Formats: sequence, C-alpha cells, structure tokens
Amino acid sequence: MKIGIPKEIKSNEYRVSMTPAGVYELTRLGHEVFVQHQAGIGSGYNDDEYLNNGATMLQTLEEVYAKSELIVKVKEPLPQEYLLINASHTIFTYFHFASSMQLTKAMIDSGAVCIAYETVAKPDKSLPLLTPMSEIAGRMSIQEGAKYLEKPMGGRGVLLGGVPGVPPANVVILGAGVVGTQAAKMAAGLGAHVTIFDINLDRLRQLDDIMPKNVTTIYSNFINIKESLFSADLVIGAVLIPGAKAPILISREMLKLMKPGSVLVDVAVDQGGCIETCKPTTHDNPTFEINGILHYCVANMPGAVPNTSTLALTNATLPFVIQLANQGWKKAISTNQPLKAGVNIANGNIHHRYLADSLNLAFVSLD
Repeated sequence: MKIGIPKEIKSNEYRVSMTPAGVYELTRLGHEVFVQHQAGIGSGYNDDEYLNNGATMLQTLEEVYAKSELIVKVKEPLPQEYLLINASHTIFTYFHFASSMQLTKAMIDSGAVCIAYETVAKPDKSLPLLTPMSEIAGRMSIQEGAKYLEKPMGGRGVLLGGVPGVPPANVVILGAGVVGTQAAKMAAGLGAHVTIFDINLDRLRQLDDIMPKNVTTIYSNFINIKESLFSADLVIGAVLIPGAKAPILISREMLKLMKPGSVLVDVAVDQGGCIETCKPTTHDNPTFEINGILHYCVANMPGAVPNTSTLALTNATLPFVIQLANQGWKKAISTNQPLKAGVNIANGNIHHRYLADSLNLAFVSLD
C-alpha cells in the first residue's frame, strides 16, 4: 500500500506521525512510504533518517496526498487540506470531530474513510491510541499549571508544594481517567493538596488505594465541584466521553467563586472543553483571562514535547497502521474490533453514534 506521512501544519505542532523506525517496519513489509520534506524535523528526525529506512521523500503536502492511499497524521486535517482529501483516501489520525462541525462536514463531503485514534477502543473500553497522549497531557497539565500560577505569568504567585510552615496549593482535577490520574500523580509528587472528582466509584476506590495521602477522591456532582472552587488554586479539566463533546462542569458564573489569579487548564479542549469559558489556544498564545481567572486551553499540549510524543505515538499506532496497510480498511476492521470502533466517517456517512448525537447528524451503523 502507498502510505503518506505529511508534515503537520497546525500551529506549533512539532510531532510527526511516524518515526524512521516505524517507516522501516512498513517498507520491510513491502509498502511504499511517502514522507514530506522535513516532516520529522520538529521531533528530532532529519530527512536522511527516513530515506535510510526506505522512505520516498516528497517536497509538498499536495504530493503526499496525491500519491498516497493511507494518510497517517497526528492532528486533524486543517482547511487547506480539505480539498486534498478524496474518496480514495483512508485518513488515520486524531480527529476529535465532535468539537468541529466544519471538519466533520468536510470529511463527509470528501468521501474518505476517517479512522480516529481517539475512539479506537478495546473491549474493556480502554483507548490504546489516546492513552499515550493522555498520559503526556495529564503530566503536562500540572507542569503548565504550576508555571502559570507564577506571578510573572499572571497567576496568584503560589508554589504548588508550599514550604515548611506554608500550606501547599490546592489542585482540583475533574475526571479520574488517564489524564486525571497522571495529573494527580504529578501534582501529588510536587506536594500539592489534590482533589480528584469522578462519577465512577470503582475508579475512585482504585485511586484511593494507590494514591498518596495528599490525594482525596470525591464523587463528582455539581455541589461538590462548586464547593471545591472556593479554595482551588489550579483546576484541571480531564473529562472524556469517547467521540462525544465533553460535558460542561464549570460554568462562567462559577468562575466568580474562584480566587483571582487561579489557573484553569482544560485538557478536554479537543472535545469542546469541560469549562464553559474554554476556547482553543496555541503554544504561541496559550492563555487568556476571564473574571481574573487564567485559562490555559492549548489543544495540542503534547506537541510541545514532540520527541517523547512521537515515540509514544508510533509505539501505539504502528500495529494498527501495519494491519491497515496489509489488509485494507474493510478487511482490517472485520478482524480488529478496536480498529472498527475508530471508524467515525466513511463514504459520506457517520458511523460513530456519539459523534452523530453530539452534532445532531444522521448515524449509519457500520454493520
């Protein structure tokens, strides 16, 4: 199969969808891999490394799309890519369709097969292709939150761990999935007082057993979240409903409960955000202030650590890419149920129910 690895064009997106080692595994199996010039440079991989592992180097984005059947990306296609995508393509990437009607309609109109990393799901409901980036984003959320709590960055001037004689910061985490758990580990390790919310009591019991004593688990409901905001210095939004828009857990009105200079980091921004005042930002301009509360809502947080992210992503996606390349998408999904769950759009139809419901569009069963 002809496989394309384009250079990412989203603002400050330095990741690439495949390492040279991944390219070698594909070319070893007889596939032709087209890599765009300098696609890997942001992650620390030069063109020669791809060429030495069997890739064919192309100069432009247009060439990569024109020559490839399977396009493997990191982030969703942007408007300048829409017209390059057609019914001959299978696109494998993070789409996060529920947060963008424009993207969804463009991919429906293209006729392409769109397989979203974030909805590839195992029988136990774990998300093998979202997990590595969620682990990174969860850890980064505390790293970035701690930075923006500093006074020169616009925050309250609070050190997460405090010092002897001075209490630590209060960190509130909404969601106890992969992002929330990793955020809690990082914040607890720095000495903060951490409160983590979720509606899954079994998950809260697990975390209560394994987390250190400075982590408190609380059942998530409106009153409990509201009460936590009075003392919160840093709030992490870590809610995910795979394929669907994130629910709003903090309203604009609730910001008035928070201390001026507190920080909100909404990791759920890719799925529309779980904080009403959230809007996507970039690494160039990551924050904005509303009612004295600093918002950090970068939609591609792992893009800031591209070497780590690219390695972690390729480790997770390569087995699926190999199966798609060896068998084609129809045969691959017939034997791989997790991959089948990743099919959001194909041949002009939406095949993911949560996506269809989120955007009030028609759902067609893949079966």
